[in-house]
Amino acid sequence: MCAGQLGSLLPHVAVPAILAGFLIPEWHLSGAQAGLLSGSGAAGYMLAVPVLATLTDRIDARKILIAGSAVSALGTLLFGLFATGLWSGALFNAIAGIGFAGAYMPGLKALTDRLEPGDSSRPVTLYTSSFSLGVGLSFLVSQLVAENLGWRAAFLVTAIGPLVMLTVSALLKPVEPRPAAGRLLNFGPVVRNTNAMGFVLGYGAHCFELYGIRTWIVAFWTFVVARHPTVLTPLIVSFIFSLLAMPASILGNELALKLGRHRAISAVMFASATVALSIGALSEQSPWVLIPLLLVYALTVPADSGALTSGMTMAADPANRGATMAMHSTVGFSMSALGAWALGVALDAAGGPASASAWTTAFAVLAFGILLGPLALYWSRKVSAPERA
Repeated sequence: MCAGQLGSLLPHVAVPAILAGFLIPEWHLSGAQAGLLSGSGAAGYMLAVPVLATLTDRIDARKILIAGSAVSALGTLLFGLFATGLWSGALFNAIAGIGFAGAYMPGLKALTDRLEPGDSSRPVTLYTSSFSLGVGLSFLVSQLVAENLGWRAAFLVTAIGPLVMLTVSALLKPVEPRPAAGRLLNFGPVVRNTNAMGFVLGYGAHCFELYGIRTWIVAFWTFVVARHPTVLTPLIVSFIFSLLAMPASILGNELALKLGRHRAISAVMFASATVALSIGALSEQSPWVLIPLLLVYALTVPADSGALTSGMTMAADPANRGATMAMHSTVGFSMSALGAWALGVALDAAGGPASASAWTTAFAVLAFGILLGPLALYWSRKVSAPERA
């Protein structure tokens, strides 16, 4: 499943990877428009995942995986062949996002349905942390192909990736879930599970920060390199930034097992906000000042991911686990789309991507977004404590 996910993710950040170097100048996009284009994939995901993930409580998730992988490949292929501007690009990116909605959380459900009863936090964390490795490969492949063969070729090549998950899904042993009662989109029991909702809302804050920086990391480092030429190109920095997320997520979950999930996640989020503010304040400085901070940020941004998602799966009622995963993804990718767009708006408002003050503002927005996470976890503890008593 982890290998299949690497394939699913190959086109995942193709748009952010080539945004600064190709799409913004060719399509004359503002920061807000660029954020909208990048966030359209998350928006498509958000619209489809409530139905697709909830369906996994009723049918074998592998069936949804197969269909979702095919649609993801199709949307990516259409972008490479026919996108000519903001709106056509956003449409095809949204189609790819709809397909990915049938791959990520249904993939997690397919995995958990096939695990032995007991603590599943480590397998779940391995699956969620492999997401970051896939994103790193997506940054690397997309930029390398675009620089050598043109940006359209980047989409044509990465469209092959989801077919790997399609193949993996077809090879899984069929597992039929227990019959689920009630309406398909019945999220009432999920919302009433305040322990699970704390992790869901915390995941939303995490996704706001994660997709905000993933959308704009190439543009930020392009700004840095333009002022202070260095051998550390945007391709190298974006790849390393994404690659560090896998061990960070695994270590973050191990920390949560030792310190307690709420305490560890909150500590990571506060640390991440501090680093973001530091990067923004020093955005005019040399790459050799900024790169250590970016490497620390590459660890703090994803370190809460595995702990949040495994916490959600363990707090979910088994009868409504698919619906809980649907809520988790809907909130997360809604905030992902908002994060990509909000940073674009902040950059426009503060002088554009060529302005140091604009990047200071953008990183302050990231810090504000992640600080909503500890508030959500505090709320869930306060609300659920009387219920446990």
